[in-house]
Amino acid sequence: MGGGKKKLTLASIERSQEKKPEKKKESKSSGSSSERKVPDVFMPDASGKIVDEMKKLKVLTPYVVASRFNLRLSVAKDFLEELEKKGAVQLVSRSRNVRVYKPAD
Repeated sequence: MGGGKKKLTLASIERSQEKKPEKKKESKSSGSSSERKVPDVFMPDASGKIVDEMKKLKVLTPYVVASRFNLRLSVAKDFLEELEKKGAVQLVSRSRNVRVYKPAD
């Protein structure tokens, strides 16, 4: 039952092309208001205003740090480990996938 769609004849294809106005494809990056920002690859300074802003948060995970400071996830993980060594944050919980930190008192 049903079967496939019938093929159009050359005359019907030409008629459909004449009816349709040509549309030019615009690239997504030109003129779009929401441009994607590339996260930073470099680790921020472990002192200063970033640490002060992190102390305001209740829970620190690599995802929270990466999204808040526009970092890559791997850089955020390394940054939190460095802060733990310096004593600025404390490790609360650790699983195979994620580590949860809290600001040091």
